[in-house]
Amino acid sequence: MNIQHLTDQAVWNSFFESVGAPSFHHSWEWGLFQEASGKEILRLGLFDDNALVAIALVVKIRSKRGAYLFVPHGPLFAIKTHKLTQTVPETDRDRIQIHLKAITDYLTDLAKKEGFWFIRIAPPLARDDDHKQLFLNLGYRTAPIYVHAESMSVLDVTQSEEELLAGMRKNTRYSIRRAQKDGLQVTQHQVVDAADDFLSLYHKTAKREQFQPYSDHSIRSEFEAFDTVSNAVFFISGFHNNPNETIPPEFAQEGLSKKLAASLVIFTSSCGFYHQGASVHTHYPAAYLLQWHSIMEAKRRGCTYYSFHGVFDKGRTPRAWEGLSLFKRGFGGFEVNYLYTQDLIISPKYYFSFLLDSYLNLKRGV
Repeated sequence: MNIQHLTDQAVWNSFFESVGAPSFHHSWEWGLFQEASGKEILRLGLFDDNALVAIALVVKIRSKRGAYLFVPHGPLFAIKTHKLTQTVPETDRDRIQIHLKAITDYLTDLAKKEGFWFIRIAPPLARDDDHKQLFLNLGYRTAPIYVHAESMSVLDVTQSEEELLAGMRKNTRYSIRRAQKDGLQVTQHQVVDAADDFLSLYHKTAKREQFQPYSDHSIRSEFEAFDTVSNAVFFISGFHNNPNETIPPEFAQEGLSKKLAASLVIFTSSCGFYHQGASVHTHYPAAYLLQWHSIMEAKRRGCTYYSFHGVFDKGRTPRAWEGLSLFKRGFGGFEVNYLYTQDLIISPKYYFSFLLDSYLNLKRGV
């Protein structure tokens, strides 16, 4: 058994697709985005008798809060995912434990050599005691903070449009139909220039909701990384694409934007992920129609799922997420709950990072 650096995109993608492409955070393109953001990455492949049995995207993080090796929604093992989740069969538990140990040993040696304080893994494994034990056996502990979504609201888009609408909360279904009746429209864009419209709404949202936004460079870089394979789409909802005679009179006022909601959706072969969103306060249900069009695009692409991404998880995510999560859950579907992010301590300096992360949780209202 040995670990190799994977430099062939086709080899990485072949394995990623073979297990069901569960999360864009472990795609080849997410690695491109990390590099564009100035981070060093490793793409590792675990081989057993020349067969690739696991992949691990590793991001080297050096920040004021600590230095650590991060594995986003990985590693991925040679197990077919179900509902965007990997579940280790009891018969394979010993084998996967060996594979996880091999990856952990490699990362531990790297961390000691290069001065990283800890290893942080956000696994796409189902949240249960058996999977937690795999990490406990190797000395991991639950991280004090999430990095990527650990709980998600997900919709099965293989259903018909009628079935999808029927599965929604009544007021969600009503809001979509009302938006159509009001003359709202949604446009979708696969050009980086559309980031300007998204960012205009995004900054207003961040100011209103009082959260720290991603930088403009980060949003553009994320789009550009996934645009290399046409898997990034900006959606914009409002009255901006309507004939003048159908636009409500109030939008004729100078300076009042006709663009009311926007999103950046990332696609894999299995799922569309609502990763970035923005909106202005309005009585028009633009955000509902925006999601409906995104769901339809996932369906058109042949995806199995559409993920609304992170939702409120008591004791783990900010209480401020409750309102947005109510909106997301109104579209129906099911919830995915990943095993909480796991940390392996390499240096006593870890506890400095632990305290900072714990303080950040208090500030966020977790």
